Amino acid sequence: MVSIFTEILNGRSPGRFVWADDRVFAILTIEPRKPGHVLVIPRIEVDRWSDLDEELALHIFRVGRLIGLAQRAEWSADRVGLMFEGYRVPHAHLHVWPSWTVYEYSHTGINRTPGTAALDEAFVRLRNRMIEHGHGEWVPGLDWSIPSADAAH
Repeated sequence: MVSIFTEILNGRSPGRFVWADDRVFAILTIEPRKPGHVLVIPRIEVDRWSDLDEELALHIFRVGRLIGLAQRAEWSADRVGLMFEGYRVPHAHLHVWPSWTVYEYSHTGINRTPGTAALDEAFVRLRNRMIEHGHGEWVPGLDWSIPSADAAH
């Protein structure tokens, strides 16, 4: 099924485009967190951002950064909010909005007291999966520590 974003890109639904190139386009969202809230969307339909080709993902971020710089200047924003999403529309997209507070991100569902055992379990699982995915050279050993400033000289 074609996503609403593809419908917008193909002119079958309205959209307020703020960027378009051969790989991505950006439109104002109809449900903004703040004025100027934009979605940066790949032209190809990919459900999950983690399934994007690395170069395309980087390009989305680069475009989002450029848009964010413009948003920050236009609205005198303290920061620029970023969030990859895709639950309501199964087509990866980066939300970019001028931001003034952390509360603009939804914090519902955060477990603020997960406990050491739960954190350790998640750490080991993610670490092992990173190694399984071939990134072992970038996964520090369990005895790894940050070198002191003195050791760097």
